[in-house]
Parts: sequence; C-alpha cells; structure tokens
Amino acid sequence: MVNNKKKFWTISEIDATGVRGPHEIELKNISNAKYHNFINIDQEKLLKIVNEDLGAKIENMGLNEDWTITIEMFPQVKIHIIYSYFGDEFGDIEAEFKFLFSGEHANMVPGEDSATFIDVIIDFLERRIKEEEPFGKNYEKKSELMEKVLIQRANPFSLLVEKDLEKLAEFIGAKVWKTKGGWKIKRQIFPKIFTEITWDYQNGLDISFFGDNLSKNISSYHGELIGIFTINHILRYITIRNEEKDLPDICYMMFSRHYTKAKNWNHRTR
Repeated sequence: MVNNKKKFWTISEIDATGVRGPHEIELKNISNAKYHNFINIDQEKLLKIVNEDLGAKIENMGLNEDWTITIEMFPQVKIHIIYSYFGDEFGDIEAEFKFLFSGEHANMVPGEDSATFIDVIIDFLERRIKEEEPFGKNYEKKSELMEKVLIQRANPFSLLVEKDLEKLAEFIGAKVWKTKGGWKIKRQIFPKIFTEITWDYQNGLDISFFGDNLSKNISSYHGELIGIFTINHILRYITIRNEEKDLPDICYMMFSRHYTKAKNWNHRTR
C-alpha cells in the first residue's frame, strides 16, 4: 500500500533521495534567484493576481511565513509556495521561498514535474507583478519536445474505456468525452486558459491551447510544459487503472521514486 496519510511532503521525500536531491537544489536556486522580486510587494496586487490570473489562493499555514500561495496542480495534488521575509538588520536583505506538497496524490507526481511547474508559477507571478507580456506566443506551432511527447505517450491512451469517463475527469480535473474514434480531454490550466488533448486510433495524440487569457498570461513554451504535465497525469491514471497488465515503460516513468518504491515497481527514469 502507498502511504497517503502524510499531511505535507517535501520534494526530497517525494523523490525518495534520502539526502538533498537535485530537485531540492533546483527549488533552492529558484528561491535564491526570485525572492527579491517579492520584497515589499503590494499585497492587494498580489492577491488579485493570485486569485484572478493564477486561480490559486493566499493563506497562512502557521509556519511564521509572510504568506503562502496554494495552487492545485491537479485534484489532490496541491503545491504550497511559502514566502518568508527575515529583514535586513545585518545589512543583507534576506528572504526565501519554501515549497511543500499535500493531497492524496501529491506523492505520485515526480519532482521533475513539480519543480518545473513551480518554476512556471514563479515566472508567471513575476511577469504579472511587473505587468510584462509573456515571451513567445507561437501557440499554433509545436516544439520538437512536444512532438516527441505526443508520439512517445500515445499508445497507452488505447487502454481507456468508456467506464473511465467520469473517473478520469475527476482524477485530472477536466471535461472528458468520447469521440467517434477516440477521446477529447479539455482542461482549464489557469483562469480562461485551456488545453485540449485529443486522441484517436487514426491520428494518435494531439494537443491545442486556447482561451481569452492565453496570450496575456502564458508563453507558448510554458503552455506546452503544463500540457505535458497533463498528459503525464493521464498516463498515471491509465497505469493505476491497469496495474494487472504489462504496460509500456513510459507509463511507469510518470511516477515519483517514492511511489514506485512503495508499489514495488522498477523505477524507470525519463
């Protein structure tokens, strides 16, 4: 059994590294590079951006922080971005971000996805605070990475069956419906920003992005990353629903080391 009783996880616990792992270092580097942009920030402006643009909430977790942003990456996968300002009484302005994870499925998602998602969120906040436009808005053209992902992750979609409609929709937080030859999955990734994933037997896997806030709030590169995370989470659902089958390696690559160890699966890396 996988233990989902833990209230909060650190990224190193999810990575099951035992020591300070690469994604913990990555998050520390994000904190060091970005914390100064949030010193003396207008709280009303931050609240408006977090609520209206990010679709998240500001709360206090009782960790002596100035504020915490809690965002749902997926249902039962919450990320807590915790900001603390220590002051400059010794001549050096000091502040930091810390990151915790909670929810029944939080320990499924590997540190690779979570750390990159956090990087996207911090960049998102920084640009909205500075009122800067996203860099790169080529939403119609797929990158080489995306083209590779669509080919590499397509086959497991053939395992979806009609009884998965409601459960998949709940698992990833999306609208899911059958088409003549396959599936469509529409998910709001941020307020008024959507991704639509299409799979059918003839054309394989495809993805598109649209919404009133698309060009205002997110670059095409970051949009693709969020789209890839959504595809990855769909593969987690497919894997869990088909545990008794011998699945392609790509399915097991979607999970954290903690989760694969608890399930006694061979841990594959991407």
